[in-house]
Amino acid sequence: MRRALYAVAAWALLLSACAGERTQLDLRLGHVASPGSLTAVSAEEFAKRANQRLGDLGHVTVFGSSQLGDDETLLIKLKLGTVDFSVPSTIMSSAVASFGLFEMPYLVRDREHMRRIEQELVWPRLAPDAAARGYELLAVWENGFRHITNDTRPIEGPDDLRGIKLRTPRGRWRVRLFQTFGANPTPMSLSETFIALQTGVIDGQENPLSQIHSQKFHEVQKFLTLSSHVYTPAFLLAGRDRWQSLPEPIREILSSTAREIQAFVYEQAESLDESLLADLRLAGIAVNECDRERFLAAGQPLFAEFAREVPQGGEMVAKALALAQAER
Repeated sequence: MRRALYAVAAWALLLSACAGERTQLDLRLGHVASPGSLTAVSAEEFAKRANQRLGDLGHVTVFGSSQLGDDETLLIKLKLGTVDFSVPSTIMSSAVASFGLFEMPYLVRDREHMRRIEQELVWPRLAPDAAARGYELLAVWENGFRHITNDTRPIEGPDDLRGIKLRTPRGRWRVRLFQTFGANPTPMSLSETFIALQTGVIDGQENPLSQIHSQKFHEVQKFLTLSSHVYTPAFLLAGRDRWQSLPEPIREILSSTAREIQAFVYEQAESLDESLLADLRLAGIAVNECDRERFLAAGQPLFAEFAREVPQGGEMVAKALALAQAER
């Protein structure tokens, strides 16, 4: 990091000598999450640390709550260079096929398992796939373990989802998963979901506790099922062309800061999981556990489908599952 700071200082002096004044880079980070969510907290911490290190050379500004567009729009803007960073999660499985790995039910056991998957699969395999599609993966953060809320009944097994109109993100594998479970999945932007729940357009949704709480879904839902059916990472992403156009010393500061943030993100995630569940119970939503083995059994066809449709999909799943048994 010290070497990077020296290099940035040298670059600033050169720029000043050539242009007569220092030019600050304005960098925009867009995401869809609400204030107080894990994504928002993570993005703000990244911006704070990055801005301290960049000084007058650049400034990262965070735009949350879909101010710069929904996840699909942000992916387009990254390629166009009109947004510098975003923090997609599920949508990555539609943009880059191999990221569908994280849509497989109960694949990731815990955060330590996720760390091993990151080292053994994300950086050597998924990051190059993202680069080939025009995206630069800077860091792996977290969206979280996902749970089901609805306004109809407690969900104890897949049979209880039959007939329920359930909002999902716009990712094909999540839609397929809940079709397999027997629900009626309805892809929808996060920003549209509260009103859809409130007006009865949909019966329920699935999200990490952080999103459920920050989006206030508990105000329009009666039941929360702690299903943990999918663990979704969040990925700090840049458009590859825009990223490559930045001065190398600045790229080094941004990328090292992005990866450094992961420890903070995981610490915040664990704390929020505990405190937010307590808050949701106090708010009056009925909380229940489910039979996860039944959900896993019902989701097995998805593994076979992923292996058929995604190159080396079966090998990636097998490796990820084997890493769950790796010595800690």
